[in-house]
Amino acid sequence: MLIACRLCAKAVQQGLKTVVYVPDERLAGQFDKLLWTFTPTGFVPHCRVDNKLADVTPVIMNSRPVLMEAGCFGVLLNLDADVPPGFEQFPRVVEIVDEAEDGKLQARKRYRHYQEQGHDVRHHRLDGN
Repeated sequence: MLIACRLCAKAVQQGLKTVVYVPDERLAGQFDKLLWTFTPTGFVPHCRVDNKLADVTPVIMNSRPVLMEAGCFGVLLNLDADVPPGFEQFPRVVEIVDEAEDGKLQARKRYRHYQEQGHDVRHHRLDGN
């Protein structure tokens, strides 16, 4: 999840509003805490989708099965094993693939789905991060 935090921080630095799709409430709670504490000198400004500050916060955590309108968002970070509903509304979808075999299999299924929908899929290896 540290990589996801770093990706959110990078998106904020680039001025990109980001939706983090994380339907697992336990994982959402862990990720929420980590965004506040993963770096000793700062945090990633974020809130849940139902927070009154969601309109002015650069990173929005969404656990709903239907994503919000993507109009002002530049990035969708998927922290689920399945393809997020409404992903096609976003100009950029980011997936993190772990090295576990089951994680790779799930990622391959999502990859095929994205390709079948005509999306340009690019790989970035994050060794050492």
